[in-house]
Amino acid sequence: MVLKEIFLTLRPRQWVKNVVIFAALIFSQNLIYFPLILRATLAFVIFCLLSGAVYIFNDLMDLEQDRLHPVKKNRPIASGRITPQTASLALLVLVAVAVGAAYRLGTPFFIAALTYLALFIFYTLKLKHVVILDLLTIAAGFVVRAVAGAVVISVDISHWLLLCTILLALFLGLAKRRHELVLLAEQASEHRKILAEYSPQLLDQMISVVTSSTVVTYALYTMSSETIEKFGTDNLVFTVPFVLYGIFRYLYLVHQKQEGGSPERLLFSDKYLLVNVVAWVLAIWLIIY
Repeated sequence: MVLKEIFLTLRPRQWVKNVVIFAALIFSQNLIYFPLILRATLAFVIFCLLSGAVYIFNDLMDLEQDRLHPVKKNRPIASGRITPQTASLALLVLVAVAVGAAYRLGTPFFIAALTYLALFIFYTLKLKHVVILDLLTIAAGFVVRAVAGAVVISVDISHWLLLCTILLALFLGLAKRRHELVLLAEQASEHRKILAEYSPQLLDQMISVVTSSTVVTYALYTMSSETIEKFGTDNLVFTVPFVLYGIFRYLYLVHQKQEGGSPERLLFSDKYLLVNVVAWVLAIWLIIY
């Protein structure tokens, strides 16, 4: 029972965020090479452990605030189903196993893993309380994942990949902030102090900027001479409609259905969004491979 609660504390549903590690494998046209697939998969598992450790650390630091939150109060630590002492022990074991495994995958990946861990420890302790930097830090975490996915298979990291990653991460982060504000209303700042620095109007303007930037950046990537030369085709431009639909669908769910608080849950609960993502992946596969 305790192991089950510890596992839930790792928030396995959010491990889908670590899928960005496979981006370099896919876009470097190495998805057909088993040794590289294995290394990328091991990197994915390590980052799942690291992100789980970060979530435990975050829950320990925010214990009192989480107990006041309408949703977070049901988490294993906040609800008292596991003690802070047990959670702390699990945290130490996870970090030791993940860091040790990361070291065996090579120095560049090891550095990326430590960077991710340090970034989110600093985020929990300080940056989550600094307006705008809190969102940029979360986005930076996705960039570190993308870089880790590239260095673990020893391929060059595309600047386009980094730009698209950080913009999409900002889009999801802003949508999540907006959902929190709407859900918690006047009590928002009591649950998370940084929310007092935001308003739905400000977030809507920021979402508009990031949305436009994401679509334009991805479209430019598909049409760039570098991309066409690398893949030997200009057909990637035909995947832009999938990106447009995905973003528009997500905005619809955020604004009309008051969703967006959990991007990973939304991905699997909304069939239209899920089908669109699968269709985009298949289109990428057919065009690149």
